[in-house]
Amino acid sequence: MIELLILGMALAAPEPSRCNCDPARPATMEARECSLCREAEKQPREIGVFFLKDNNPRKPNRWLALRRAHDTGMHSLVDVPLEERTRLWTAAIAKARELWGDEWGLAYNGDLVRTQCHLHIHMGKLIKGIETRKVVVVDGPAEIPAPKDGTGLWIHAHGNRLHVHLGEQTCETVLFR
Repeated sequence: MIELLILGMALAAPEPSRCNCDPARPATMEARECSLCREAEKQPREIGVFFLKDNNPRKPNRWLALRRAHDTGMHSLVDVPLEERTRLWTAAIAKARELWGDEWGLAYNGDLVRTQCHLHIHMGKLIKGIETRKVVVVDGPAEIPAPKDGTGLWIHAHGNRLHVHLGEQTCETVLFR
């Protein structure tokens, strides 16, 4: 049953080859999967990271952290240089702490379930007691790995360190809606 659910989500998500958002060609930006690309285009060019309240009515307590920069295809985290990834994670953690104190969590969904081209991090309050064995403990944002296999990850504070949970597709479900 789980396999059918994952297959269904994979078929519903845009394929990287179908993500043709190109700010130089406005007609390409009209697709639903390009809505975050359109939001990025509204931001000042000099900023690196910006935040949006999630507009999904089923997620009233969620925010998104986004890079201003556009990439090709599905804007995969693994394709972002380490320095830029570190800036994105650092900004997202700071904003999440501001909003939820020590109960924050961040999630990046895997390629099979993403419905938006533009790279974005879900920010929210971590569901209490959620933890898995698939965890990497890191000292800070520069050490957060970028999945190379198309999976996602979710992150939360654990004392003065960070727990990074890897190897999942739908990661945002660890955050309170």
